[in-house]
Amino acid sequence: MLKQLDRENQITDAASFIELAADLPVVDVRTPSEYRRGHIPGAVNLPIFSDEQRAVVGTDYKKRGRVEAILRGLDFVGPEMRSILSSALKIAGPRKHIALYCWRGGMRSENMAWLFRLGGIRTTLLRGGYKNYRNYILNAMEADRKVVIIGGYTGSGKTKILHILKEMGEQVIDLEDIASHRGSAFGSLGMPDQPTSEHFANMVFSELNYTTPSATLFMEDESRNIGSVFMPDELYNVIRRSPVIALMPDSASRTGFLMEEYGKFEPRLLRESVLRISKRLGGDRTREALEAIDAGNIKRAVEIALEYYDKAYLFGLSKRNQDEVIKLDTSGKSFIDSARLIVKTAGERQK
Repeated sequence: MLKQLDRENQITDAASFIELAADLPVVDVRTPSEYRRGHIPGAVNLPIFSDEQRAVVGTDYKKRGRVEAILRGLDFVGPEMRSILSSALKIAGPRKHIALYCWRGGMRSENMAWLFRLGGIRTTLLRGGYKNYRNYILNAMEADRKVVIIGGYTGSGKTKILHILKEMGEQVIDLEDIASHRGSAFGSLGMPDQPTSEHFANMVFSELNYTTPSATLFMEDESRNIGSVFMPDELYNVIRRSPVIALMPDSASRTGFLMEEYGKFEPRLLRESVLRISKRLGGDRTREALEAIDAGNIKRAVEIALEYYDKAYLFGLSKRNQDEVIKLDTSGKSFIDSARLIVKTAGERQK
């Protein structure tokens, strides 16, 4: 519940703040580097200090005390107050109401709220700041939900099937889309830069928060990392304890699909991807795959990669509770038919 601080400002807990953030503009007043590491999705960065200025103020606080740090901060902020308030007025719009947070809900957000109030902007502050938000979302990730994990061999079309499931009206979270990586050594090809691991968790929760816990939620099977992004333990625990529907089509159909997916990329990029797994492929297999790429024989290069990935996947699958693993042979099936079979299988299991 909201607590009235004064006639202009309010403060609220993380759950209520997140709910308000769906309707109000959100302002993050931390430094640009703090914001880049991770922020509440949709928040606009309007920093009270630059990274360098915050470091100076922090040093003054430690060496000279609180008052001297405040005075130094005013030296920095004073000349910028007009610009900051002008930006805030544009962000607030005609409603003149902003949801606002800093790192711990302390001086930075309080001071910005005071400045915004001078411009007639009503503010709602996040109690405990971004630190409290992070604790809240990580705990919320482990809440009970009817999660079903879509696993299977590399090239079985798991991501395409997830998108079809979403079009069918099913609840889906595409972790690889959020991570901007398809998961394998070739997974960065054609993808934008990856988010930080911290912000990945924020974006996952943002989608998770709009799902219905009592309805089935489909996600793809993942290891602890997706490219350079490491998922939080709370999310990984959900993936590991949830039932898995593993798609096991034959290698021929998967080879054709992967050739369509990755054959369009420059040989140089394909070579770099093979080299990322060279230690696991071994010297002979790596050399053979590179020679196949150089010769334009993408099919052979894919077959070599699949030999490694199939063994790795079966080993990982063997580490799961086998009572929670359902294997489906989707050889020859279209992605739409595979999606329908997944929904049917998941429904039968949950009866």
